[in-house]
Amino acid sequence: MMAAPEDESSAQSQSSSATAAPPSASPSSAGDHYLAKCILRPSVVLQVAHGYFRSRSSRDIVFGKETCIELVIIGEDGVVESVCEQNVFGTIKDLCVIPQNNKLYSNRLQMGKDLLAVLSDSGKLSFLSFSNEMHRFSPIQHVQLSSLGNSRVQLGRMLTVDSSGLFLAVTAYHDHFALFSLSTSSMGDIIHERISYPSEDGGNGSSVQAISGTIWSMCFISKDFNESKEYGPVLAIVINRKGSLINELVLFRWNVKEESMCLISEYVEAGALAHSIVEVPHSSGFAFLFRIGDALLMDLRDPQNPCCLFRTSLDLVPASLVEEHFVEDSCRVQDGDDEGLFNVAACALLELRDYDPMFIDTESDIGKLSSKHVSSWTWEPEINHNPRMIICLDDGEFFMFELIYEDDGVKVNLSECLYKGLPCNKILWVDGGFLATFAEMADGTVFRLGTEKLHWMSSIQNIAPILDFSVMDDQNEKRDQIFACCGVTPEGSLRIIRSGINVEKLLKTAPVYQGITGTWTVKMKLTDVYHSFLVLSFVEETRILSVGLSFKDVTDSVGFQSDVCTLACGIVADGLLVQIHQDAIRLCMPTTDAHSDGIPVSSPFFSSWFPENVSISLGAVGQNLIVVSTSNPCFLSILGIKSLSSQSCEIYEIQRVTLQYEVSCISVPQKNIGKKRSRASSLDNSCKAAIPSGMEQGYTFLIGTHKPSVEVLSFSEDGVGVRVLASGLVSLTNTMGTVISGCIPQDVRLVLVDQLYVLSGLRNGMLLRFEWPPFSHTSGLNCPDYFSYCKEEMDIVVGKRDDLPINLLLIATRRIGITPVFLVPFSDSLDSDIIALSDRPWLLQTARQSLSYTSISFQPSTHATPVCSSECPQGVLFVSENCLHLVEMVHSKRLNAQKFHLGGTPRKVIYHSESKLLIVMRTDLYDTCTSDICCVDPLSGSVLSSYKLKPGETGKSMELVRVGNEHVLVVGTSLSSGPAILPSGEAESTKGRLIILSLEHTHNSDSGSMTICSKAGSSSQRTSPFRDVVGYASEQLSSSSLCSSPDDNSYDGIKLDEAETWQLRLASSTTWPGMVLAICPYLDHYFLASAGNAFYVCGFPNDNPERMKRFAVGRTRFMITSLRTYFTRIVVGDCRDGVLFYSYHEDSKKLLQIYCDPAQRLVADCFLMDGNSVAVSDRKGSIAILSCKDHSDFEYSSPESNLNLNCAYFMGEIAMAIKKGCNIYKLPADDGLQSNGLSKSINTADDTIIAGTLLGSIFVFAPISSEEYELLKAVQAKLGIHPLTAPVLGNDHKEFRGRENQSQATKILDGDMLAQFLELTNRQQESVLSTPQPSQSTSKASSKQLSFPPLMLHQVVQLLERVHYALH
Repeated sequence: MMAAPEDESSAQSQSSSATAAPPSASPSSAGDHYLAKCILRPSVVLQVAHGYFRSRSSRDIVFGKETCIELVIIGEDGVVESVCEQNVFGTIKDLCVIPQNNKLYSNRLQMGKDLLAVLSDSGKLSFLSFSNEMHRFSPIQHVQLSSLGNSRVQLGRMLTVDSSGLFLAVTAYHDHFALFSLSTSSMGDIIHERISYPSEDGGNGSSVQAISGTIWSMCFISKDFNESKEYGPVLAIVINRKGSLINELVLFRWNVKEESMCLISEYVEAGALAHSIVEVPHSSGFAFLFRIGDALLMDLRDPQNPCCLFRTSLDLVPASLVEEHFVEDSCRVQDGDDEGLFNVAACALLELRDYDPMFIDTESDIGKLSSKHVSSWTWEPEINHNPRMIICLDDGEFFMFELIYEDDGVKVNLSECLYKGLPCNKILWVDGGFLATFAEMADGTVFRLGTEKLHWMSSIQNIAPILDFSVMDDQNEKRDQIFACCGVTPEGSLRIIRSGINVEKLLKTAPVYQGITGTWTVKMKLTDVYHSFLVLSFVEETRILSVGLSFKDVTDSVGFQSDVCTLACGIVADGLLVQIHQDAIRLCMPTTDAHSDGIPVSSPFFSSWFPENVSISLGAVGQNLIVVSTSNPCFLSILGIKSLSSQSCEIYEIQRVTLQYEVSCISVPQKNIGKKRSRASSLDNSCKAAIPSGMEQGYTFLIGTHKPSVEVLSFSEDGVGVRVLASGLVSLTNTMGTVISGCIPQDVRLVLVDQLYVLSGLRNGMLLRFEWPPFSHTSGLNCPDYFSYCKEEMDIVVGKRDDLPINLLLIATRRIGITPVFLVPFSDSLDSDIIALSDRPWLLQTARQSLSYTSISFQPSTHATPVCSSECPQGVLFVSENCLHLVEMVHSKRLNAQKFHLGGTPRKVIYHSESKLLIVMRTDLYDTCTSDICCVDPLSGSVLSSYKLKPGETGKSMELVRVGNEHVLVVGTSLSSGPAILPSGEAESTKGRLIILSLEHTHNSDSGSMTICSKAGSSSQRTSPFRDVVGYASEQLSSSSLCSSPDDNSYDGIKLDEAETWQLRLASSTTWPGMVLAICPYLDHYFLASAGNAFYVCGFPNDNPERMKRFAVGRTRFMITSLRTYFTRIVVGDCRDGVLFYSYHEDSKKLLQIYCDPAQRLVADCFLMDGNSVAVSDRKGSIAILSCKDHSDFEYSSPESNLNLNCAYFMGEIAMAIKKGCNIYKLPADDGLQSNGLSKSINTADDTIIAGTLLGSIFVFAPISSEEYELLKAVQAKLGIHPLTAPVLGNDHKEFRGRENQSQATKILDGDMLAQFLELTNRQQESVLSTPQPSQSTSKASSKQLSFPPLMLHQVVQLLERVHYALH
């Protein structure tokens, strides 16, 4: 269990007297060793581009998300599917695509795939190519442009490429740009030539004057290939010269032959402010100059005489449409925020301007402009004689420009308004007629372009910024979920964020299905798209249910024997089903009562085949093939079917072989490779060449044996019979060199994605991947038979072979649990992703190299089977805790975050355990009141009740505080407009209010201060297409499902009476001399509240919430932004001085400062981990843990800089909210870790930290032991410099994660860097560990690292598996 973050102080406050000494921290509490893992990467899209990255036939889209890159596709249904997402370990400034349509680097980059050029804070221009083998982008070359960090006058701000892909331009913020020519050779560097302007040697005064100013926009003005090559490229730049009120269009030409850059011409027109220049593709000299209020079509064919051909006014555009998704007001950065949140967010998310993070209180200078302007644009991807462009204006209106080339000149046609919604920063027109749009702080959208308007297709989830969150334990799912305040008005929302792959829960039955031994879904015909039957096997029973709108029992109409335990079943031919049980194999023809394609008779046909004096132990069914095995003696029988009449068939044995080892599992894949479903990994359909030739003949199947081994077998009826094509020995040892027990294959599957490989799940919870050696594909598998075939009795001894089969290579091993691993493919196709069931369900992504698996957001299950129907095409049936759970897998969904639209800007969220409701503070409401406090149902997102603040009053903070045996809600507000903090960091002269609200449970919904609101829109599933299972009446939706109907007002199995409501009643309110920015419970009968640079100890005499009293006051130098407590200890977050520790003496009613931050720190949030240690996030993107230097002394006469920086980590993202975490799920692995001095579990959860950032990321910081830290630190150092895993943008990983922190501070380990190790094959892992240690400093700490023993592969893998298991 975890303590709810909002109640952490009261939960920990067991002391009744503030004079008692705080508990002494043990040496291990709040230790120095942590591992950070980003469990949810940023969702905000800052850059977007499309190109042919994986192959010349795959049109892919790249999202630049500041700290990571994501490759996606848009499916035929208009849904964005993620292909891969990777951390870049740096900050992306800009990116663009280098097209390879002229076959640049065709030999080097294989088939002319496009390159991705990226600018970053490394000061380098990085060229990336997508590696299909590694399934991510890999660097091709880095070009150093500037020093680390990119100052305003150094290159690295903006990037553009000409349409031919021959030239590239990079600018600084001010005064400086450079041009590069790209090599057309497949050998050597990508950059062929380079020139800077002004020249790097200083240049002359006139040239410096010519470019002096801020560069707003740029683009190439393309000519045809020969002309560009002869005369050099022309670059158009929009620049604001220093002191000028208008912007100019300046044209430059690079004379490549003379190696000189010259200014050709300037274009200035008084009036509107120009902000962007955009080339018209394939026009050889036309460009749009976007200005405030209009758009100019410029003729730049003669660069020396630029002129305007056509002017389109944006203030006179046609009237807007009233759309279904119409949004009236723009999603704008708000002024007057006391914490400077939106200034930081605007810069972090939108990169509108540079900012000084010390000035966190300045108001936004981005005001509403009187005229409309183009905020984003995109060209039609297809080459068209009349180019078309879609633009989005700053008021959210979408229009289309079409250029019409006529004899008398060029004209621009402007369409009617296509759609009106939120203003977008980026839009992208992609193939298939789709338009992807990306708003500032709201979900993006995919539209389909119609004849006269845009049609909404799907949303692109964006949960940024995360302003606050609450962690709540979902007991039904045995995992935690996060309720986060996301977005800003008008698209503010509450998001339920869960780890792993998202599932939509459709059905949960009563727990009456005890003793299930197996589940299967079976089709009626081989070519059917949907399943027809669901087979449930029990210990002594088998039941068959039809798959459709309702599951009804059709056991008697199918023909299966119902009083036996089914071992396996399947379809062997159209209309012929096979049941395998211990005593026989039954062949059945269902009747029309079971299926419309059944035989028209009253009872089903069936015939049986019986083994001779043995019992069947295992079996599998494929097309025209049945394979069964026995254990004593060890036989393997191959059976077929033959038709006797139109409604009569029988089973016959074709061959029986004697095995040396008992069979542990059998798998019969589909003979022909099925057509790939719509998947993000789909590439050219050229994988057929990867199939070994021996598999193209006869039937292929796989077995696992007790040897232990996995065997790939082939059977053909041409006289060859059964032969072994390939064999993989399962022999695993731990770090001590002893053999790991339990390595018997439990399941085995054949996978074909670009190459053929074998997956095997073992009985000890391990997962293995085998591959054919490279030579086997070229030489083929047409080698002599490995069995001696006897025509008489078909008795063959496998061990007596004339030759050995191909030896499979063990590529990767992973432990995913301790219980047996079952592999459940999503479909019959060999390239289907696979569910791996062990201690918990995992999704195996078959397209990745090595073993890549992600947690499924569902509880541990014993069985699973895909259920594909017209109503639920991606359904999966899980068996867990004797219940059947029908869910729909949406593993293509990018984020597992359910959305409840609330409107306004949700600022704070608290979970109230007694009412099981969420209390949310909203601001920026479009109502007479601008703020309110509302109660939200966490199941449906319904706003059940609301307490409105005064008009013009803004909510700032709130906390639950104990008064006697009950809780009251203490709310802090602002009564003043404008910022709360002066540029110096001192508090502005403002007023605020402290409000005490009582939570009352009543049966009457009427209240003077209460408004009963209508239910908010919910993304939940309202009805299930599957309502009941025959035999068990009224199967209902699980009350624990977050996807339940909004009308299902139940939680944790407790039905809430609809007449019962929780009301917020005003108990008292007090006007305070400043905005109340922070509130925190203190002990059992106090609370703390801040106003300006003062904070107060307050309480309720006689436990009366209507009487609030201030007992003591403490003051800091600057504005207080946060307050937290731990027992008697108080920590104050100062907007400049960092964190300050205080102690309250109840007798004297005085607050004494005892500890102080050693450095200036712009505190965003903090919390006390124990009485002496604090975790703090700052507004520069770092997390730090500080503690006192001497745990035995608690009172300092002069507390100046006496806190010690234990460890720190630079996230590159600003975390406005950090909370204490919950218990990390431990992997009960074998004793290998413990035997090597590594702890197996984390004893305390109090030291775990969860952080939510403005970019929409969720970070977890988990404590680890010193031994684990030293081991993983050495691995991380090697990963940071190895070519396969080093930062792709050329950053120094150690410098990046240590940025903004003292160099001597212990570095928190980077779990994202370490996670790459598990994505490598065994051979690649060994290559990383054999990499020499990077050069060390001469410090003592470094000399200690050098003496660390050599790294052992098994030890590293086991430890990282535990980290992956715990934090995924």
